[in-house]
Amino acid sequence: MALKITEDCINCTACESECPNNAIYAPGVKWSLAEGTGVRGKFTLKDGTVIQAEERFAAFSNNNYYVVSAKCTECQGFHEEPQCVSVCPVDCCVSDENFVETAVQLVTKKELLHP
Repeated sequence: MALKITEDCINCTACESECPNNAIYAPGVKWSLAEGTGVRGKFTLKDGTVIQAEERFAAFSNNNYYVVSAKCTECQGFHEEPQCVSVCPVDCCVSDENFVETAVQLVTKKELLHP
């Protein structure tokens, strides 16, 4: 499962620098698939949508830090546990029930993001 950051987030910034995929963004900051990954050019998302990796997309939240599920691997292939979860002082980094993925799917995603 990808992770999400709940509204309990206090915007402390602890999680952002811990993410090996650069999947966590500050409130209001646009995101791109290329940032923090090895992906360049056209990329097909899990839902079949084709995007340009360098394209910047609208922020998912203007109030709290947020996770881009297309980039979140729950740190599979990098660490024993999700780093955002381990450093969050208010336990607001939780599983996102809208993006259910197995450990194998998460490792496959990691390999796609970091060829």
